[in-house]
Amino acid sequence: MADWVDREAGALPRSLYVHIPFCKSRCFYCDFNTYVAPERVMEEYVEGLAREWEMVAHAGVPPLQTVFFGGGTPTLLADPLLARMLQSLHAHFSLDAGAEVTFEANPDSITPDKLRVLREYGVNRISFGAQTFRDHLLMAIGRAHDSDAIFAAIDAAFAAGFRHINVDLMFGLPEQTMEDVEDSLMRVLALPVDHVSAYWLKVEPGTPFAKWQALDQLPLPGEDEEADMYDLVRQTLTQHGFRHYEISNFAKPGGEARHNLVYWRNQAYLAAGAGAHGYVRGVRHENLRKIRDYLHAIATGRRPFAGETAISVPERMEDQVMLGLRLAEGVSALGFRERFGMSLEEAFGEVWNGLITQGLVVEVEGAYRIPEAYWPVANAIFEKCIGAVAVD
Repeated sequence: MADWVDREAGALPRSLYVHIPFCKSRCFYCDFNTYVAPERVMEEYVEGLAREWEMVAHAGVPPLQTVFFGGGTPTLLADPLLARMLQSLHAHFSLDAGAEVTFEANPDSITPDKLRVLREYGVNRISFGAQTFRDHLLMAIGRAHDSDAIFAAIDAAFAAGFRHINVDLMFGLPEQTMEDVEDSLMRVLALPVDHVSAYWLKVEPGTPFAKWQALDQLPLPGEDEEADMYDLVRQTLTQHGFRHYEISNFAKPGGEARHNLVYWRNQAYLAAGAGAHGYVRGVRHENLRKIRDYLHAIATGRRPFAGETAISVPERMEDQVMLGLRLAEGVSALGFRERFGMSLEEAFGEVWNGLITQGLVVEVEGAYRIPEAYWPVANAIFEKCIGAVAVD
């Protein structure tokens, strides 16, 4: 293993993830690092974020190609506070002329004035957590908005000049039907959006949904119906000009989420904010999750790390494959060899040969891909790659 290399290990990050952990209320399925907090705490957080950015930038950062503000609900911040945060971003980092700057938003948190602030400071992509357009389902999952708010927010974003607009949809929701999914898709197709993220509901431990499921009080669709919902999403969106470029993501030409492609291509990225995760020079780090702990660390002049983990070369190989196989473009055979100094077959041995023999992975134009028919069971294919790289 001493002779193994990762020729991209020293690459400087050109992307930044920023976590804004505030929400108006907590959805029943959510296990993200989020809090309901007063304005005073939000102001302290933005000040702390600026100080963390100063620490990050002090290490030397080339011009950023992508920035992603996630949460939580970044657009929950009041307009002046939002402007102050974005001013600080530009004060500490330079951005490429064509940089993608994304904000996640809940529909009920959007106003024309807020959109003008975002546009003024270079935000050019917005991602709305719609989830569904059925009001009874929005209530059932604990969302704070109704379907009218989704339409109003997207129309306002387009009027403000946004041309890269994403809508998040969820399927497999309690008591959701195929008709519900079809309705949401038809409504999305009538809106000026160029990207759709469509996710299965996953019941996470510690959430209200997990508690209700344990009490047999969460009437979810069965696996077969969920698979049918996924097929409906795929067929409908691809028939209307969206390319299915990642297992859960669809884009019109030029609308791909460039920041998320950094993750799926296993490239380095910076991270800031409470609970944020970064990956730099082969080391993953997680920031302290609790806002109080995060702000205390920054106040004492230290990076707010909760922990760091050095990723071994075999683990990086596994990440490269498992993340890359999520993409329609797959894993480049030449790219893998150039990065790690060996072929996929050499790295994964019989496991890889078995995937090829079973048709679970195919080679197309120099890249290995999962056939779309197997995308619904991709996790089972990924699992076969865990621990498969020989370390002797």
